[in-house]
Amino acid sequence: MCGMKIRIFLISSFFIFLFFGLISNIYNLQITKGSYYLAKAESQNRLSGFLEAMRGDIYFTDRSENHSPAAINKEYFIIFAVPKEIYAGGEDVVNLAAEQIASIFKLDKEELAAAFSSPTNQYYSILKKATQEQVNGIRNLDIKGIYIENKNFRYYPLGNLASQVLGFVSPSSDDNALSGKYGTELFFNDELTGKNGQLEGNKVIDLENGKDIVLTIDPTIQNRAETALQDLIKKYNAAGGSVIVQDPKTGKIIALGNYPNFDPNNYSEYKIKDFLNPVTQSIYEPGSVFKVITMATGLDSGKLTADTTYVDKGFIKLNGKTIKNWDYEEKGAHGLTTMTGVIEGSLNTGAAYAESLIGKDIFYNYLVKFGFNQTTGIELPGEVTSDIKKLKSSSKDVDFATASFGQGLAISPIAMINAFSVIANGGELMKPFIVADTEPQVVRRVISKEASVEAIKMMVSAVDKAYVARIPGYYVAGKTGTAQIPDFQRGGYLPNDYIHTYIGFAPAYDPKFVILIKLDKPEGAPLAGTTVVPAFRELADFLLNYYNIRPDYLNE
Repeated sequence: MCGMKIRIFLISSFFIFLFFGLISNIYNLQITKGSYYLAKAESQNRLSGFLEAMRGDIYFTDRSENHSPAAINKEYFIIFAVPKEIYAGGEDVVNLAAEQIASIFKLDKEELAAAFSSPTNQYYSILKKATQEQVNGIRNLDIKGIYIENKNFRYYPLGNLASQVLGFVSPSSDDNALSGKYGTELFFNDELTGKNGQLEGNKVIDLENGKDIVLTIDPTIQNRAETALQDLIKKYNAAGGSVIVQDPKTGKIIALGNYPNFDPNNYSEYKIKDFLNPVTQSIYEPGSVFKVITMATGLDSGKLTADTTYVDKGFIKLNGKTIKNWDYEEKGAHGLTTMTGVIEGSLNTGAAYAESLIGKDIFYNYLVKFGFNQTTGIELPGEVTSDIKKLKSSSKDVDFATASFGQGLAISPIAMINAFSVIANGGELMKPFIVADTEPQVVRRVISKEASVEAIKMMVSAVDKAYVARIPGYYVAGKTGTAQIPDFQRGGYLPNDYIHTYIGFAPAYDPKFVILIKLDKPEGAPLAGTTVVPAFRELADFLLNYYNIRPDYLNE
């Protein structure tokens, strides 16, 4: 009987002990650490929310269809304060906490002291992406009321690479939801964001995480192309530039880069203009690269052949304006010249003569067929339309003459390379795309297969004669452009500033890629042949090796 009483006493004592332990834990959670958990809940609600969908990732694709992450969610440390707890320690604690934290994060001590001097505030954000060193510094201080948690933020593992293609993610105006800004992050924001959940009792329902987006950008080619562009800009102290690599047969964009660019991990350190994508969001007068479009138009319309001749005098006068060849001061007249010779020598007078044979209406209608009157429809935000409106309303010979060699009209780089892809692929206008699961789309046939081959022959001849862009073992097609820049304040053109462009493809008669390189305002280099052409050759040579393309020019 005595033993039974002892057992009952022990069991009762055990449950009483558990009861008081539970009460103590509840007190600790609700009273002693109530502020902390309230602040933690508020932190999670403000910065992410347990009802918030996980944003989808963005990937690049290499030649073997392997995917590499370009924009992902990465866990970072967040540091926040519970001012109510700090305030409870008194003025000395508030000042000490403000001073110590200010020294770690390089913040304003007075602002921190003011924020910590609140008897009611449960939450104050100190830093959303803290480094391990900063976290260690906070832990060593052991300040009551300062807490460290983990939170997923957007991370761009490739830094500046293809930054204007990607864009970035930042808080919306209410500081609660994150949304895409610029680039793919903006264009596919709804798909990437997903659908936030709802709380039903103690369950989260209807939560749909964002979808992943896989882009056609090849990270290896993108890196090589951007490096070539930046080396070019540095060498000639240029204001900026762009580079594009496209598959002409499908319209797929393999690389697309600009400089200046930015690091989306630290976008707040850059100017808004750095976020814009000049390839799709700007237009420029392309210069002599446009002569290829003029010749392709003449060939397809039957108004000329590669052997059509004219007598070059070095200049022509139209509507009171004088048009000269770029080399007139040095070489004067070229005399009897074929249309192939016009492309080889990049003669403005020859392009103007070709346009006069074609006729204004036909010329304009072909520019429309090449797509210069509308956007290309590439999956990037804010694409602008090329400007050929002047030709629609003008009847002046001089306006059409200058347009024939790429001055007096303005074209976006994406539209320019897409038009060259028409010539490269046998005459079809493709819709350019940058999302990997997009089906290639033929917009329309622009020129015949026969006309495209004749235009390619003219470009190959120009490369062979100039030699600078030649790659041993391969037929290469290409054309330079050295364009004047309009002076929008005083009219006319800037006297000493130019934009250099080179567009080319290889192997010429079965091209795997088309490359456009554009260089803005290089110093001390008035002709594109000395700047962008060598850069094109190096990048094209790399691509031929990267894709392991067999030589097609066996006479060398």
